[in-house]
Amino acid sequence: MNEHLKPVASSPADFATDQEVRWCPGCGDYAILKAVRTVLAEVGARRENTVFVSGIGCSSRFPYYIDTYGFHTIHGRAPAVATGMLLANPDLDVWIITGDGDGLSIGGNHLLHILRRNLNCQILLFNNETYGLTKGQYSPTSHLATRTPSSPAGSIDNPVDPARYALGCGARFVARGVDTQVKQLVEVLKAAYHHKGASFVEIYQNCIVFNEDVFDGFTAKGNIAENQLQLEPGSPLTYGADHSRGLAFDLETMGIKAIDMPDGDRSPALKHDPCNYNLASALARMENPDFPVATGVLYDNPGPVYADRPAGPDETAAKKPRKLQDVMQSEFSWRVSDQR
Repeated sequence: MNEHLKPVASSPADFATDQEVRWCPGCGDYAILKAVRTVLAEVGARRENTVFVSGIGCSSRFPYYIDTYGFHTIHGRAPAVATGMLLANPDLDVWIITGDGDGLSIGGNHLLHILRRNLNCQILLFNNETYGLTKGQYSPTSHLATRTPSSPAGSIDNPVDPARYALGCGARFVARGVDTQVKQLVEVLKAAYHHKGASFVEIYQNCIVFNEDVFDGFTAKGNIAENQLQLEPGSPLTYGADHSRGLAFDLETMGIKAIDMPDGDRSPALKHDPCNYNLASALARMENPDFPVATGVLYDNPGPVYADRPAGPDETAAKKPRKLQDVMQSEFSWRVSDQR
């Protein structure tokens, strides 16, 4: 988020490139690309100040398809490259594009540190619960018993939940979206853009070849009302075709529980407060069939941004011009001689 720069008028087409988009027909990445271009136009993003950084995977083709600056880096290291950019030029508007394998397996350590440091960027993690680019192996987010070429008897690994992981890393903005629910996804991405600090957005993305319809239980049109909770700040946490179900605080478990709300009375339901970390954690843990899956902005509570933190006395002194010889022989250094 770099709102100190004056927005410019543009359209989504202004962010299209001349590159052939090379994803499988029907891939959810097309819808995400459309949503991102829409957001860039609506927030008035400056192409010369915007950078897309990616690692390796289907999602990581993104920089080729956005007419801004871009870096297609190495597996899992997009957060490290983006950190270098932001330290060199904190005024850049940096978007990190990663996947569940790229970001949570080989890149898990790098993702942790950019979140805890709270650098000013947007992180979009496309979650399709598989390694799509390398032909369908199970990924860190794959469910138990998932059968793939690398787990023919079924995965025995406990899956990682991206939203819960981000909250545990100290992220100050955590949200979820769905590739085909473009209207909601656009609003989520705009909220991520306007947040000052590291914004983490998990996007449920359908891999039509290796993991088709894995999220249908809560993303298929007929299942959204009953099995998905679309969050709105300040609104009651209700779901169902007639909003007859809601979430309330459970004194026994010190968590939340699903309740019936007949007669259209929504007052017993909790209201969504994105600044409440404990509520965000509870919403992130909800799963079908006992609860609806929460989408939208789970947590939005800005904190100190890395680049804005004051330098200590040693860091201030280090900015003064110094000779290389003085640097090499400063502090913890010793002169070795042959005298005995």
